[in-house]
Amino acid sequence: MECSSNLLRRKGKVVFILGATGAGKSKLSINLATRFNGEVINSDKMQIYNGLDVITNKVTEAECADVPHHLLGGVHPDADFTATDFRREAMLAVESILSRGCLPIIAGGSNSYVEVLVDGEDGEFRHLYDCCFVWVDVDLQVLHDFVSARVDKMVRQGLVEEARGVFDPDGDYSKGVRRSIGVPEMDRYFRAEGKVEEEELSRLFVEAIEEIKVNTCKLTCCQLQKIHRFCAMDRWEVHRVDATRFFLNKRDGLEEEEEVWEKVVGIPSTMIVGEFLNRKSNNFISGIMEKNELEEEVKEKKVNDHLEEQKDGKGEADGNDIANVALAAAATATATATLTATATATAAVDFSSSNGRATVTALGATV
Repeated sequence: MECSSNLLRRKGKVVFILGATGAGKSKLSINLATRFNGEVINSDKMQIYNGLDVITNKVTEAECADVPHHLLGGVHPDADFTATDFRREAMLAVESILSRGCLPIIAGGSNSYVEVLVDGEDGEFRHLYDCCFVWVDVDLQVLHDFVSARVDKMVRQGLVEEARGVFDPDGDYSKGVRRSIGVPEMDRYFRAEGKVEEEELSRLFVEAIEEIKVNTCKLTCCQLQKIHRFCAMDRWEVHRVDATRFFLNKRDGLEEEEEVWEKVVGIPSTMIVGEFLNRKSNNFISGIMEKNELEEEVKEKKVNDHLEEQKDGKGEADGNDIANVALAAAATATATATLTATATATAAVDFSSSNGRATVTALGATV
């Protein structure tokens, strides 16, 4: 006899990519989707709307690399699309993706949307799905330098023309896509066009672009505050991946960008998601292994065995073995662990106490 209860069905798995604006969430979500047969659900509240592709920094068709994207546009620019609306549409998208045997990857900077989806309605989402949260973090000053430079790039790509296209002297900047950073800041400049001298108009333009940069940096701080709050909350198994080296290299051009991205972001994130997908789901409510049980499994069955080999001078190991060690250790996001893995022929794994979150860093890893 079939049982219709959701509690008896096998729980689906959903990956979330968290991070401040500009940190590389879209890039990582596409990377993971290509590796794990995934589809991306956008959770950026401004990218939900039609239009302003440059200002909202939507991924291009080429950047999507044939990975299906959901909730990327499709909502009328003047609509009031709420977190509750997002929750409804995102759950439909998750079910649709899972029904095709694919992995739902939810990526975007609107953490209020993510929180309502995951913990809203008495945690219905958690009853239905196991969640993995990957946080792409970047040193704040490095990130601010990057997003400021990105605003200049957006200006060259057509930011001003896009903003002018939705400019309305009687418009409301508190609703719809006009809330996007890059639109209200241009208001004074547009109102002054044709009414003031060129020198004054140039000054207003410079001020508007600077205000866009300042407000974007403020947004990154607010986003990071919410992510830190997630890290402190029960059942938010947040795995932090440090992408700072990639952005420093992007600025200085010392190494090949894609190689650095793969080392510091791609491989660690793949390890985290791979272990998550291999972890058995409970058919009933929790679907999460007890912390002590998981920690014991990691320490006794994986890490200690490898460290013992290192002591005996048997440091060489197959890349897959090292990956398995790293994968197991990456799973302990709720334990006090830091993992550094170099998955080469002479790879070494360090497993030591830290500050209550798992930080995964790969240095020259080849898996």
